[in-house]
Amino acid sequence: MTQKVRLGMVGGGQGAFIGAVHRHAIGMDGQYELVAGAFSRNTENNQQTAAQLGIESQRAYASWQEMLDTEAAMPAGQRIEAITIVTPNSTHVPVAIAAAKLGFHVMCEKPLGVTTAEAKELAEVLRTSNTLFALAHTYIGYPMVWQARHMVASGVIGQVRKILVEYPQGWLTELIEGDNKQAAWRTDPKESGASGCMGDIGTHAYNLAEFVSGHNIHRLSAMLNTVVEGRHLDDDGAAFFRTEQGASGTLIASQVCAGEENAPKVRVYGDKGGLMWTHAEPNSLVHMPHGAPKRILRAGSGMPELCDAANSLCRTPGGHPEGYLEAFANLYTLFAEHIRQQPRGEGMAAPGIEAGLRGMAFIDAMLASSAADSAWIDI
Repeated sequence: MTQKVRLGMVGGGQGAFIGAVHRHAIGMDGQYELVAGAFSRNTENNQQTAAQLGIESQRAYASWQEMLDTEAAMPAGQRIEAITIVTPNSTHVPVAIAAAKLGFHVMCEKPLGVTTAEAKELAEVLRTSNTLFALAHTYIGYPMVWQARHMVASGVIGQVRKILVEYPQGWLTELIEGDNKQAAWRTDPKESGASGCMGDIGTHAYNLAEFVSGHNIHRLSAMLNTVVEGRHLDDDGAAFFRTEQGASGTLIASQVCAGEENAPKVRVYGDKGGLMWTHAEPNSLVHMPHGAPKRILRAGSGMPELCDAANSLCRTPGGHPEGYLEAFANLYTLFAEHIRQQPRGEGMAAPGIEAGLRGMAFIDAMLASSAADSAWIDI
């Protein structure tokens, strides 16, 4: 029997949305055992969260520093092997650096941090350590995103010419920061960094565009907006971009699209056709061949025409819905395989430090371009 990876969590106390999502994902494939945590700076919340999860009270730590130091001093067969960071952006890098220096692998929420400088510091620590790092770019966990990537790389749509990616939301249509803790920290420069919308969801769109197309976006012309009066960071924006490989495209991310929920969509067009994947219908991939009818490929174990990567990420036969939690769980399972040094092949892995660094460079370029009246900026 394969030993479960012993895991500690930083953040994610009762009432925290993304912490609960991570815990559902952690438990889905039986690859991890959550044995410790520093869930909240509130002592009562911290202990209640641990009790609810069946974690021993002495391993519900008052701070992430105490957790890392105490666990590192425990026998190798008992201490945690990895941590997951589900805190606001400002603590991502400090926690990850401390964990990596003590030999703990790290799964971290995105974006990587609040500045490129600190992100590069983490990258250097990881380069000189034996620890692994993964970033929770959820949408890379969907099977049909891998199928789209495979079809682009295999030349099914020919030479890529155009990439269109968008992520509209509506939850920040009004000024809710005073009553909503999630909104409060995500729109606070001290907690979130210099960008709001682009750091929060624009990085998802950027990562999705590069992952599916196989192209590196290297120049962009951007416009950022703060639509809601009284807000301290951008809540809307867009960019034209060019890739190193010669394609062009647009990226749109907005949190003030009233009526929208979470609606990422990516379209990639080549000289032989196009592909479209949307989060609203995640088990479907639309193939649009030039001069022929559109066709829809569907997720499901054993479904025809799926590549090995997509098929291996499917859990059920076709027609059984798989979604957000399963995508998250796929990232965790890919990460567990790398911790055990048993990767599946086909380059399959959860997004890592390079994806994080590119995301930070994207944020910097968006800010610089917008401040310079949408001047073209290199990433």
